[in-house]
Amino acid sequence: MKNIEHIGIAVKDLNASKDLFSALLNTKPYKSEEVVSEGVETLFFKTGETKVELLAATNADSPIAKFLEKKGEGIHHIAFEVEDIEAEILRLESEGFKLINKTPKDGADNKRIAFLHPKSTNGVLIEICQERV
Repeated sequence: MKNIEHIGIAVKDLNASKDLFSALLNTKPYKSEEVVSEGVETLFFKTGETKVELLAATNADSPIAKFLEKKGEGIHHIAFEVEDIEAEILRLESEGFKLINKTPKDGADNKRIAFLHPKSTNGVLIEICQERV
């Protein structure tokens, strides 16, 4: 794994959270994107070498809606950038990690992504991501 690519934060109100994080990080978001397949709208902020991704549900059945209902607002996942996502999935599976996605899928911010189940990562949802080419 190369580095922490971003930290995903689940929020109930994207507009209110946009104002809060703009003030906190002293910068405006550089990108907004809806990922229809995941039922989520995202906002990205850049701070130093890391990004902060705000995630809000666009429907009641989305993973973010379920997360918010169960745990409330807060850190949803930590994403690590990888060189070769297919190879990393195979490596992680061989190390015994439980994968939510055994094949990469399209995510926000021009990334191919896969998630590891929190049951195998001390309760933290981990995303691995690679820039789409």
